[in-house]
Amino acid sequence: MITQQTIEKVFESARVEEVIGEFVQLKKSGSSFKGLSPFTDERTPSFMVSPVKQIWKDFSTGKGGNAISFLMEHEHYTYPEAIKWLAKKYNIEIEETEQSDEQKQQINERESMFLVSKYAKDYFHDVLMNSQKGRAIGLSYFKERGFREDIIEKFDLGYCKDEWDNFTNTALSKGYDLKYLKSTGLTIVKEGGTQDRKFDRFKGRVMFPIHSMSGRILGFGGRILTNDKKAAKYLNSPESDIYHKSKILYGIYHAKKEIAKQDNCFLVEGYTDVISFYQSGVENVVASSGTALTSDQIRLVNRLTKNITVLFDGDAAGIRASIRGIDLILEQGMNVKVVSFPEGEDPDSFAKSHSSKELKEYLEDKAQDFIEFKVSLLMKEAANDPVKKAGLIRDIVTSISKIPDGIQREVYVQECASIMDISERVLFSELAQLLSKSAGTKGGHSHNAHSDSQRLQEKEQPRMGIVKGKGKANQKIDQLNILEKEIIRILLLYGNEVIDFVNWVDAVDDKGRPFLEKEEYQNSVCNELYLNLQEDEIEFTNEVFKLTYYELIHQLNQEEKISIDQLIMHKDTNISNLVTNVLMDEEKYSLSDWERKEVFVTDTIKVLPKLVSDAVLNLRRVLIEEKIKEILQEVQAQNTMPDLEEISNYTDLKKRLFEKLNRVV
Repeated sequence: MITQQTIEKVFESARVEEVIGEFVQLKKSGSSFKGLSPFTDERTPSFMVSPVKQIWKDFSTGKGGNAISFLMEHEHYTYPEAIKWLAKKYNIEIEETEQSDEQKQQINERESMFLVSKYAKDYFHDVLMNSQKGRAIGLSYFKERGFREDIIEKFDLGYCKDEWDNFTNTALSKGYDLKYLKSTGLTIVKEGGTQDRKFDRFKGRVMFPIHSMSGRILGFGGRILTNDKKAAKYLNSPESDIYHKSKILYGIYHAKKEIAKQDNCFLVEGYTDVISFYQSGVENVVASSGTALTSDQIRLVNRLTKNITVLFDGDAAGIRASIRGIDLILEQGMNVKVVSFPEGEDPDSFAKSHSSKELKEYLEDKAQDFIEFKVSLLMKEAANDPVKKAGLIRDIVTSISKIPDGIQREVYVQECASIMDISERVLFSELAQLLSKSAGTKGGHSHNAHSDSQRLQEKEQPRMGIVKGKGKANQKIDQLNILEKEIIRILLLYGNEVIDFVNWVDAVDDKGRPFLEKEEYQNSVCNELYLNLQEDEIEFTNEVFKLTYYELIHQLNQEEKISIDQLIMHKDTNISNLVTNVLMDEEKYSLSDWERKEVFVTDTIKVLPKLVSDAVLNLRRVLIEEKIKEILQEVQAQNTMPDLEEISNYTDLKKRLFEKLNRVV
């Protein structure tokens, strides 16, 4: 684990404008920098970087943060990977907390395997590009496949000489340990006789290095170039501590930026499918490398986008086998579309025989919703056979039952009923049974399956309409979110300000009539807000606001003031992103901007006491309104008489809050 001292050194040394400048062209704009968003295809710059605050915000997507969060968003690094990237850039030695001998040994083993794998990648690529045999055999093969040299360089393609131990002996002569050549699967060691025999696993094969999300070499795929029927056409590295075939997608490293940018991922089967697409300008593409799709692979894509388009070869058998993976994608809550190619074509051959424009148009025009595709495919098989058609219906509904979102499920049921000319009631009944069974086998925790199935069974005739506008529940959530965010904003921007406050307390005049008496005192903004929220035991409903508030109060208790810098460099990216978003929003609409437009704005400090008071009073008001609604709903549900005194007390309290807010009920 990286020490806090190292993390602090990284934050002290890293300049956000320098880091982002490596990925985005920035231009000076006042005290800040501006550029085109790296996350969208915008034409007007809305991406801002503040060197003073050391933060950034992309106003086109709402993303923002510090140098670390930019690398995590743009390069899709984990937090430790981003720290290590910056440490390398600024020549900072990484210190790690003391670990057990076993932990150290495990880390050293993995790092040694990564070093050997990187060497192998460089070696195979060098052989391909610079040796006589490599160019004559390996490079010729890739060029016959239509791959340009820049694409060969991009994907680090290589060639392993058709000699028993050429690679192994060269690696050993360079000081690499046979233990790690063996554990990565690059070298096969056969024990026996007076001396162990060593062989290159990939001899005579062209090489496809397999990168992790962050670009490290995990393993290799090798394709044989001879017609040896006894040898596998493709050979992969064996499972190891660094390579797990079911947890990686070929091409994810090169595709990740474009997947996030296009908000869609094309899923193909093989290495050459990926490379041909990439060369044709479709860069948001990955491959399952010939394995059945797994949940771990889908989660990799889910980090980048919620949309996945599965591409199938033209042969029916391949489509039928591959379509099973769609249910796994649906279980992850992702949106699935399907594209199939003409019979006899696959993504690789189609990309080579069509222009980039034609390929992109085909992918756009032929993309089908998975239900429409699956129904049309299976209906051909069922034809006029009622038994087969019944099986088809169950197959389709089983897929729909995997979708976590209840509304999406109902929409798909309606679409399915329309396509197959069957009543919605039959499909909903089947769906309810499947959800009920799922709830039973998973302890009732699968997508609220039990409540969903019960609701579906209670439907006389399911109907699905489009809801216009926001429901009351959503309005309540939105209102609370706005008020809670306003409190966080005030704390971040003005928390350390000490100002004069006015409190209105209940009093009684000489004739016994109640009135509000003015009471003046001085306090810091953060203390004032904290005491007011504590008094009413108010809890934030938004999880990120709650975490940020707790962090602010922790600082207040420890240091008696708020440190924005600590929050910007917070290891919880949700907190740092919220903080930087608030700060950058304020910077975008700063006073100087308004002055340049000749609009004069009241100094916020002058109205700050009212701003603080109104934020708390409004939050109290909404919570009281909700409490009154809850009481009335409970009375209605239980068909009992309401506690009029309780309702009256809450209503009086609400009236007083309105008086303090200078509002009329």
